[in-house]
Amino acid sequence: MQQQSFLENLYQKLLSKETKEKLEYAILWIALASFIIHLLLIGLVHFDFVTFIEPSKLLKNPIAAIYTPFSFILVYEVYLLIYYLPKSTSTYISKQYEIIALIIIRRLFKDLSDLSLSANWFTIKNDLQFTYDLVASVVLFFLIYLFHIQRTKVYRSVNESKSHTQSILKFINAKKYIATALVPILFVIAIYSFLDWSLSVFQVVDANTTSFKNINNIFFEQFFNILIMADVILLLFSFFHTDEFHKVMRNSGFIISTILLRISFSVTGITNVVLIISAFAFGLLMLVIHNKFEKQLASGTIKESTAQQPEPS
Repeated sequence: MQQQSFLENLYQKLLSKETKEKLEYAILWIALASFIIHLLLIGLVHFDFVTFIEPSKLLKNPIAAIYTPFSFILVYEVYLLIYYLPKSTSTYISKQYEIIALIIIRRLFKDLSDLSLSANWFTIKNDLQFTYDLVASVVLFFLIYLFHIQRTKVYRSVNESKSHTQSILKFINAKKYIATALVPILFVIAIYSFLDWSLSVFQVVDANTTSFKNINNIFFEQFFNILIMADVILLLFSFFHTDEFHKVMRNSGFIISTILLRISFSVTGITNVVLIISAFAFGLLMLVIHNKFEKQLASGTIKESTAQQPEPS
């Protein structure tokens, strides 16, 4: 009981509404300061006051300075993902999709500083990547819109029996504990990734050095690995709460969607965009079909099938 009280207090300190608001305020100021610092650094590089062993487009074009505050805002979005984890599974998944969409938008700012603007647009790799990301951002925005519409649909009334209520509370507590564990992991990975990348910028470039080339994947690649493990644990815990087929399929589909998003970090170009759109579309379809099940169960068109109910003879 004492341990449960400690975990609840820790959850309130790390993931309460007040903590969220304070962190939001701090991140906004950090983002603003980082934008100004990035602009100053670009100016210093331009006038040869500072030199880097590995020149980067992020240090040559002022447009690229928008990339830095976006990075801090994205870390805050990851915190929001954890914040919403105990509250709603579909909201938690939608935050994953929003983060990926924002990563694409952030990548556009980086690509803008690297455009060639020539007649050979479709033969230049950077220009092609910008085109892919431009189209992908619109498609992803629309898929997120559809996902939000689907996740707000409720067809069945909540079962208010004592056993069901206790089951829900246990599942919510499990999600709270997982979310509480994810917060320090989030900040440790964020700090480690930033320091590792920062040190590599000032070192001689070799095969083992993390460079500007991989900057889009810094932090998020590692965090999505942990997110997959957390999702699998949540799926296993969900079996204590429900064994309804359509809910198990939906939750399993969400894990597959997260895995596809993680795989997308390991590829580039059109393959990266196709994997991301496929992950979004797969998750959306799983939610749509789940809602169809819920609607039919509510109307009595199909009967609920669980392990507790005997098969009709």
